[in-house]
Amino acid sequence: MEYEIVLLKEKTIVGIAGRTNNQSPDMGKIIGGLWCRFYGDGIYDSIDGKINDKVLGIYTDYEGNEQDDYTVIVACEVSEVTESEQFTVGKIPAGRYAKFAVEGEEPAEVAKAWQKIWDMDDLPRSFICDFEEYQSSDMGRKKIHLYIGLRE
Repeated sequence: MEYEIVLLKEKTIVGIAGRTNNQSPDMGKIIGGLWCRFYGDGIYDSIDGKINDKVLGIYTDYEGNEQDDYTVIVACEVSEVTESEQFTVGKIPAGRYAKFAVEGEEPAEVAKAWQKIWDMDDLPRSFICDFEEYQSSDMGRKKIHLYIGLRE
C-alpha cells in the first residue's frame, strides 16, 4: 500500500471519545456509536471554531500497539477552545506521519485500508496518535486520508 511521509503541525481537536481495542467484541458498537452520536445528536453542528468541514476519527492513548486498548475520538479541528467546552478536548501531536489516501464506500474501504496497514511490518509506527481525515461529507464515495504516526 503506497503512502507519503508528511510533517504535520499540532492540531487542537474537540469531539467525543470512547475506549476500546481491536479484539473487543463491542469495538464496532463503540466506534460506530460515537459516529452516530456525533452526527445524530448534533455534536458536529455544536462545535464552535471549526477550522474546516473535515471530520476526524482519532486513535490515541495506546496501551501498547494496535492489539491493546486505545482511545478513539470523533472530532473536528478547531482554532481555539472555549472555556465552556462540554466535549473531549485534545491534541494531535506535531510530527512525522505516513499519509495514505483511500477512496470508496465507507466504512468498508477504510476497514480494508486499516487491515493492510496492520499487516505492514516495515512501517515504523509510534502508537502515539493515528487518525482518519474525511475530506467531504458526501455520503456516497468518500475521500479519506489516513495518517499513521511514525517514530522519529
